[in-house]
Amino acid sequence: MIKKALWIGIALTAFAFVSPPTARADDWSKETKITFSHPVDVAGHVLVAGTYLFKMADANDRHIVQIFTADGKTIIATVMTIPDYRLTATNDTVINFREVPAGSPEAVRAWFYPGRTIGDEFVYPKQRAIELARASKVPVPALAVDVVDVAVLKTAPIVAVTPDEKEVPVAVAIQTTPLAVVTLAKNETPVASTESAQLPKTASTLPLFVALGVAAVGLALGLAAFARRPVTATVR
Repeated sequence: MIKKALWIGIALTAFAFVSPPTARADDWSKETKITFSHPVDVAGHVLVAGTYLFKMADANDRHIVQIFTADGKTIIATVMTIPDYRLTATNDTVINFREVPAGSPEAVRAWFYPGRTIGDEFVYPKQRAIELARASKVPVPALAVDVVDVAVLKTAPIVAVTPDEKEVPVAVAIQTTPLAVVTLAKNETPVASTESAQLPKTASTLPLFVALGVAAVGLALGLAAFARRPVTATVR
């Protein structure tokens, strides 16, 4: 009995340190399947209604997002984003939309992965950014030059286009650092249909296994000490 409890304690403690981590690979890439019920414009690329796979291609200060077909086999677009911020994370994927000119497909402003307060605001081609800034009355991040090559996209200059069609530095017109207080962005909506969009698991079972192992070892040692006590009898 004593030896059994001792071995159980040792096994539980050892298991705690060899258990594999619970974090998923897609927590880094933000790999998410998103279904749109109508055509949308994402950084100048119009996506017809359907399901698409979004994932990060390069997580730097300036993010690059790749959009694939639902099966992940074909790249539809590679686009640039800048950081966007919100005060409170949600358990759902959230997509923000911009106001657009009449007759124009809805334009995606930003994408927030579940459990994250930092999202990705999409950068549009300059002419499209001018149209969106005029319609929404707010600055829109834009590529300063037309870019076709993906390698050039990583270093292409980004500006902010104002509603009066002026180009200004992004940091002057758009919040690019975390906010102390954030109000809900206009037209912010949780995506109704998503896959692989689960809150990242950050809690660890390591403390539990360590505690159980230590308790079992303590029990074994206590039983051993009790067993060594001299046996006494009371005679009346």
